[in-house]
Amino acid sequence: MVRFRPLDAWDDPRGGQIERIIIDNGILAMEVLSLGGIIRSLWVPDNKGERGNVVLGCDSAQDYLAQQAHLGAIAGRYANRIAGARLSRDGQQFTLDNNHQANCLHGGREGFNRKQWHIGQLNDGVRLSLFSPDGDMGFPGNANIQLDYRLVGNNLYVEILASTDASCPIGLTQHSYFNLDGASETSSLGHLIQSDCQDYLSTDEQGIPTQVSKVADTPLDLRQGKSLDSLKTALADSPTKGIDHCYLMPGHDGKALNRFGAISAPNSGRCLTLYTNQPGVQVYGSNFLEGTIGKQGQTLESYQAVCIEPQQLPDAPNQPDLPGTPWLMPGEVYHHMSRYQFDLIK
Repeated sequence: MVRFRPLDAWDDPRGGQIERIIIDNGILAMEVLSLGGIIRSLWVPDNKGERGNVVLGCDSAQDYLAQQAHLGAIAGRYANRIAGARLSRDGQQFTLDNNHQANCLHGGREGFNRKQWHIGQLNDGVRLSLFSPDGDMGFPGNANIQLDYRLVGNNLYVEILASTDASCPIGLTQHSYFNLDGASETSSLGHLIQSDCQDYLSTDEQGIPTQVSKVADTPLDLRQGKSLDSLKTALADSPTKGIDHCYLMPGHDGKALNRFGAISAPNSGRCLTLYTNQPGVQVYGSNFLEGTIGKQGQTLESYQAVCIEPQQLPDAPNQPDLPGTPWLMPGEVYHHMSRYQFDLIK
């Protein structure tokens, strides 16, 4: 049985109120905000049977609106980078919001992470919906988005549907920062990460893909598992200062949920395994998180958490040779499904 508990709403400094609700199925529990589709807290049992929050968050609407880290939010219309903040389709040119170096990142300065979503209740979770008008951050077409968060046993399901009345790239991701030892811990460098992926995207210094590369014989080969600390060390001299790379999912067909891999924390015994129907997963070690304000006024640290972001591939709307289906056409339905399975290390 899933229990629901509404919390006192927050005042949105831009006007209106931000709804908050806790969903609890007895194994997992989560707090969801109508702002940005944000997962503010996610409580998961550890090896002592005690539930603790494993995602980073903020204590007020003001703090969420002030930070640029997309803590716990839905990133969109198009997650990750679009080079030059420009699109071209059928002879038309579109200029997007330029909010990161020379590029459009996570949908622009006023992306879906800052929008007020409508929130309603499901039997086992919540459904959020959003309308994004034509020209929103430069993106063409009117888009309708539906987002479901569902708790089923030890799984969190994230399902996103979208439609548009004009050709438009749509690629959304859930951007939670996980620290499986507990969100109040200041480092996730002791976490281990393993991935089944054999390929990743090589990028230029701004994170724009340049080619598909094999993970074999590189520091980014996670097939046997590595610590986040060892990745930080191996990539210390790179522009990313640690892992911030997009892996290509094996067996991707847009329908089946394929296993990306797992993150585990030996101290708490928690393990998170990700399954997704998306063509790529960006792994980001929060390398530039330092200075962001979190809960209880805590100043967050770089490498305090790790993001695993299932998504369409960065700059794929401008690079048709990359896998995936970044452009959504009128009459089609975008469908993102990811399953986050929480277990104890065996």
